[in-house]
Amino acid sequence: MGGKGEKPKLIMEDGKRHDGRLPDELRPIKMEIGVLKNADGSAYVEFGKTRVVAAVYGPREAQPKHIASPYRAVLRCRYHMAPFSTDERKSPAPSRREIELSKVIREALEPVVMTEMFPRTSIDIFIEVISADGGTRTTSVTAASLALADAGIPMKDLVAAVAVGKADGVLVLDIDQVEDNYGEADMPVAAAPSLNEITLLQLNGVLSMNEFKEGLSLALKGIGEIYKIQKETLKNKYLQVEGE
Repeated sequence: MGGKGEKPKLIMEDGKRHDGRLPDELRPIKMEIGVLKNADGSAYVEFGKTRVVAAVYGPREAQPKHIASPYRAVLRCRYHMAPFSTDERKSPAPSRREIELSKVIREALEPVVMTEMFPRTSIDIFIEVISADGGTRTTSVTAASLALADAGIPMKDLVAAVAVGKADGVLVLDIDQVEDNYGEADMPVAAAPSLNEITLLQLNGVLSMNEFKEGLSLALKGIGEIYKIQKETLKNKYLQVEGE
């Protein structure tokens, strides 16, 4: 991830961030679905220099059998950072952080996946971070949600996610690695907008109650924009299929 050296200036004199964005501005976003032919559903999502691929397999017979539930599908998630995704080569073995984030991402998606329709099966989500520049968990949630939709898994809604941070005392949307490393707070949020439901909320660092409320509404504004891009991406794929 790169260590913390001397703290750089995060907010410039003109109020813009170190990368030229305004405090409430998302990084450039790119989304694509159906990128892997061997998966039941897949998605590629790019938030600035953070790039993630998600693949979904299932519903399929749960293996090993003892994990199966007679009432619903078991949702499993594996989040993994490729060894070449960070400045310092990362060990290919799963780290404690990757195991924890696999659980966090699964829990952010579980409220929307209609697992009760597929008892005794498993739905497996594999997430590979190809390039990490901050916000990998939120980019991963966004990509996994799209991959589930691409696989035709019934869901109550899509889940979109973004992290809000505090940089030089200013609340900023969609933080990158520099802001994550040197900022005062990092708050990843995921939500299912049409259900009006927050499915992930974490906070590292310190925010006052007012900053927390302001940060949450900034995150939900960003999530609304990301959600729109998710829906456009799905719509374009199916319009393309119909036109063929």
